Amino acid sequence: MINPISFSIPSEKICESICKKEKIVSSLIPGDVSTYIYDTEQQYYNEYKKSYFAITTKKAGWDCLRHYEILANGCIPYFIDIEQCPENTMALCPKDLFIEANILYGIFMNKTIDDLTEGDQAKYNLLLMKLFEYTKNHLTTNKMAEYILQKTNHMGISKILFLSSCIHPDYLRCLTLHGFKKNHGSNCHDYPKIPHIYKSDSIKYNELYGKGFTYSNLLDPLLHDDALDISIENDIKNKYYDIIIYGSYHRGMPYYDLICEIYNPNEIILLCGEDIHCCDYNEFIQRGHNVFVREL
Repeated sequence: MINPISFSIPSEKICESICKKEKIVSSLIPGDVSTYIYDTEQQYYNEYKKSYFAITTKKAGWDCLRHYEILANGCIPYFIDIEQCPENTMALCPKDLFIEANILYGIFMNKTIDDLTEGDQAKYNLLLMKLFEYTKNHLTTNKMAEYILQKTNHMGISKILFLSSCIHPDYLRCLTLHGFKKNHGSNCHDYPKIPHIYKSDSIKYNELYGKGFTYSNLLDPLLHDDALDISIENDIKNKYYDIIIYGSYHRGMPYYDLICEIYNPNEIILLCGEDIHCCDYNEFIQRGHNVFVREL
């Protein structure tokens, strides 16, 4: 009852077409803060769109939102040391294609754009299309939501309660919640409301982690039913929801004792999106809960 999970990308962030390339490798270098020069999401995305390759690597954890942002903008990641990534971490990503990409990068890195041959371009375009199609078909937020329901045998459910203890940005929680909201609308109720994932003119992006790029200002506010906030405890007692999802069980599990009295163990799903965690997920597996761990 433990499964791997990873970050994902909102489908609306995937570019509609591949842009003309202007440089071999992006100037944005992970860990070099002097290259973090982008004030807007569009400026940031454009840097990837005009690059053949973009460097990415493990940070505190192997899974990183940057991997998906590179892919979504029609660029190929050069993923340092991807061969060392544990088998069950980033298990939903096309690591075999990333390894192919690293080999191709070795060919391109010593060339200028003018030096590229038709054969080079053909190899690049073929691999780019494989990665681009894989991203659209497997790595979107709504596909991640489907994956969770498939793995827990809950594909036929109608109403979901998505619980958090902290409303501060949490990539896995925010992106996965976005996928459930896209698939189920207001029938997936986030409590408390995660305000920055909803469209608003008052979001203070500079106060959000990563300036809110990719995971904020996404959803129609009408997809949150404020009335359900008021009746939350009674709705749990009356089993109004089919399943309960904790977006980050490390950061708090509100109403857990009450929920355990009302719901069957397998109707409670726990997500762990931490880079480095010391969670004893075996405890929750033994209780019969479904657990999804990012850095497994």
